[in-house]
Amino acid sequence: MPQGDKSSYTDKQKRQAEHIETGYEKKGVGAKTAEARAWATVNKLSGGGNKSGSGRKRTKKTKKKA
Repeated sequence: MPQGDKSSYTDKQKRQAEHIETGYEKKGVGAKTAEARAWATVNKLSGGGNKSGSGRKRTKKTKKKA
């Protein structure tokens, strides 16, 4: 997957990014910057694209009790 490929994101994440991007553009931020900030925000909120497998961050609910 090339850098910048958005195919691994869910439809909800794509909608969120679009909504956030329009908000930044309304504030007067340039289109490219608004897009970059929007995807950075989505990544911060959700931890990135549709990831699975080892190295996945655990939430408090799924934490192992040792």
